Amino acid sequence: MKQLLVLLIFSTHSFLALSQKLTVTDLTCDYKINPIGIGTLNSGFSWKIASKERNVIQKAYQLRVATDQADLKRGKNLIWDSGKVNTDQSTHISFPVSDTKSGQRYFWQVKVWDNKGNASAWSKVNFWETGLNKSDWSAKWIEANQVTDGKVVPVPMFFKAFKISSPIKSARLYITAHGLYEAKLNGAKVSNHLLTPGWTSYENRLQYQVYDVTEMLKQGSNSTVVSVGDGWYRGNLQWTNKRNFFGKEPGLLYQLEITHNDGTKQVIVSDNSWRSSFDSPIRSSDIYNGETFDSRLDKTILSDESIKNWQPVRVVNYSMDNIVAQEGPPVIKHEEFKPVKFITTPKGEKVIDFGQNLVGWVQLKVKGKSGDTIKIYHAEVLDSSGNFYTENLRSAKQENIYVLNGMSQVLEPHFTFQGFRFIKIVGQAEKMDTENFTAVAIYSDMQPTGDFTSSHSLLNQLQHNIQWGQKGNFVDIPTDCPQRDERLGWTGDAQVFFNTAAYNMNVASFFTKWLQDVKADQYADGRIPAVIPVTQKRANDGSAGWADVGTIIPWNFYEAYGDKSLLSRQYESMKKWVDYISSVSKNNLWNNGSHYGDWLFYTMADDRDGKAALTDKHLIAQAFYAASTQNVINAANILGRTEDVSKYTALLSDVKDAFNKEYVTPSGRLVSSSQTAYVLALYFDLLPESSRKQAAVRLVENIKSYKDHITTGFLGTPYICHVLTRYGYTDVAYKLLMQETYPSWLYPVKKGATTIWERWDGIKPDGSFQATSMNSFNHYAYGAIGDWMYRTIGGIAQSKPGYKQISIAPQPGGGLTSAAADLETLYGKLSSSWKLDGNRMSLEVEVPPNTTAKVVLPKSASAEVTESGTTLSKVKDITVNSGPDKDIELTLGSGTYEFEYTISSR
Repeated sequence: MKQLLVLLIFSTHSFLALSQKLTVTDLTCDYKINPIGIGTLNSGFSWKIASKERNVIQKAYQLRVATDQADLKRGKNLIWDSGKVNTDQSTHISFPVSDTKSGQRYFWQVKVWDNKGNASAWSKVNFWETGLNKSDWSAKWIEANQVTDGKVVPVPMFFKAFKISSPIKSARLYITAHGLYEAKLNGAKVSNHLLTPGWTSYENRLQYQVYDVTEMLKQGSNSTVVSVGDGWYRGNLQWTNKRNFFGKEPGLLYQLEITHNDGTKQVIVSDNSWRSSFDSPIRSSDIYNGETFDSRLDKTILSDESIKNWQPVRVVNYSMDNIVAQEGPPVIKHEEFKPVKFITTPKGEKVIDFGQNLVGWVQLKVKGKSGDTIKIYHAEVLDSSGNFYTENLRSAKQENIYVLNGMSQVLEPHFTFQGFRFIKIVGQAEKMDTENFTAVAIYSDMQPTGDFTSSHSLLNQLQHNIQWGQKGNFVDIPTDCPQRDERLGWTGDAQVFFNTAAYNMNVASFFTKWLQDVKADQYADGRIPAVIPVTQKRANDGSAGWADVGTIIPWNFYEAYGDKSLLSRQYESMKKWVDYISSVSKNNLWNNGSHYGDWLFYTMADDRDGKAALTDKHLIAQAFYAASTQNVINAANILGRTEDVSKYTALLSDVKDAFNKEYVTPSGRLVSSSQTAYVLALYFDLLPESSRKQAAVRLVENIKSYKDHITTGFLGTPYICHVLTRYGYTDVAYKLLMQETYPSWLYPVKKGATTIWERWDGIKPDGSFQATSMNSFNHYAYGAIGDWMYRTIGGIAQSKPGYKQISIAPQPGGGLTSAAADLETLYGKLSSSWKLDGNRMSLEVEVPPNTTAKVVLPKSASAEVTESGTTLSKVKDITVNSGPDKDIELTLGSGTYEFEYTISSR
């Protein structure tokens, strides 16, 4: 019997070991893990494969869906069973069932087979849950009885008491607001989400959220209270001190659906049975100006005596046509920072330095006398004398005011955020221990996906600054800056930075949501506004490089994530933009309209030598006309729109001809001799093939004339190093990157920056500041260099959309002795790490399962290469593609590889 038991145990372990050769992990649908409140599945199902073997490719999958988890595991009563599908596709698997029920949870799992004869077990069970259809809403919009007419008032609160008579199986809260809401059930917040429902093109798209609140309810008496702050909906926006861009009254839409154990339902909705009050502890709250919180009122707002004085609400008839399920990731709390220094400034101000320019707020632990007031002011920098500096905030006050209640408290704001590194403290807190202050970073819940490091400390700080510029400006929408009276979704900033953003973090859901607003706010004539969501019409709406966000991000998104559904949803918007340009062009030349041009290019106050790097705005417009047309052609090819391919291909030829007739001299010079002009002409392939090398030479000559400094603005900067590398001048690209004096990427780093600056010289070499009218110290646009750092220094890039096929081709230079880049792709981890020790080169790469990679070993021509200590020619499953006089190019599959060789003297 013992022998039989041992045999069974051994056999079971052997079977498990065999089956564990292949596992399925990281299941997502629409880029999310177990999402609640999905409207329509667009991007579909994706998963990763885990295997320790090399060269693993998925050969088939089977995916099944059920509404009952037990049924799913048994394979019974399935909603959908794909059967065994012979394909290597493991991303963006569409769900063919269209008649899904609202408010329904669907469970799913998948198994796969690989090219090694292995089959995985069924994956863990994941789920998604649908939201509500328009017809499912029985809630009504409610507003406070007192009409505010858009004026600044205390934050209104909405209250409802209700009873639950029988045991609870599940409960879901569906909620949105005109303004920003914080919802509580029985005194507890329903979620860790902040600044909900987020910022969208409210007239067209107002997101609602769904929360599982089963554990927050109880049989018997319950209550809910929702506070609604001004937010973007009716608070101050942009620098005009104007309010009420989207509406004048804060409002609430609330639907709580409770399912009992016996299957019956109880629905609590916002209606005329609710009550409201302006006796809120949040006396005022504004995104730019901050929040005033009187905590003495916080103790009494829900007392029985207080609620008796609350007023009935007004039921308001708003259309439900704009209500949509949440698409983007929620804003939540992330890193926390403790003070690194306490400063008494020359003016006698009490200042705390948190060591990092961040976006969020300061959490304060305090106990003081009832009625004591604490004021906290926020700033990004100190001036050259060491004093607190806020002039660059313009009219944004960025101040939080707290009135204490006499008890031990933890205080933080609710409906605002600040951009800061330093705070100034006025009031009782001046005497407090700095350990009672904690800076809390808030931004959209995007998982980090990539990182870059090198042997150069300043370059590593630059990467840090790029990442923190992204964090601080990805607060529900991609903003230009997070601190002054602006914080808007400038389209030009977003499009230049997208590629870098997609390396650093998983921004798929973030941009999926925002691009829907780009499409929604696009004008009928095809122009795309300079700011999304739109706050007002601007003369420069439709500006080249800004409006081209409508084609550039959708195409780059497809390249980063391989998602055809996103491309399909944006395609008509892409065409509409190009068709608009065509409609206002004359003989295919776009030489009219108002444009921002190469924003913040290098210039100087006294330009006697003509060194300002001015680029003709209409030359730039024509370049982006060609770029957007090319993107439409690319998308049409992917989507099978053959007629459009022909139409726009012919148009592109005419656009390029017009560019060359208007902006290129017979000798091949551009009418603007700036770096940006040559960069755009070369990057977008506007010049005849025979003229391109000469143009690249002129670009390099221009760079040398500025003593190896960059002079480009927002539109030229993202592409300059890519162009230099493409035409064989990677050494010049490194010189630009490694330059430490103004203008350069490392100049702000040397000045102590912890984020990317708006201007190359936000702080001038003499310590003075640039113009207070426009001088943000947290602007991500120039961080677009991160794309080149990942692709060229680290060497990782997609060679087919979504990283199904990968390129690993690092190009060492700039005096670096090592560099590493990694990226968590939709297939798994991709990494490249190289070291140079004298003339000895090593390169370690990791390729995720279900992908293949072409690897170019830098400086390896004629070298004897080993992989994990074995001569390359003896390593199985690696194909050598290159000839003897070129750097060795390899084709290989998934796995980890270690290459080592002596650099050839050739």
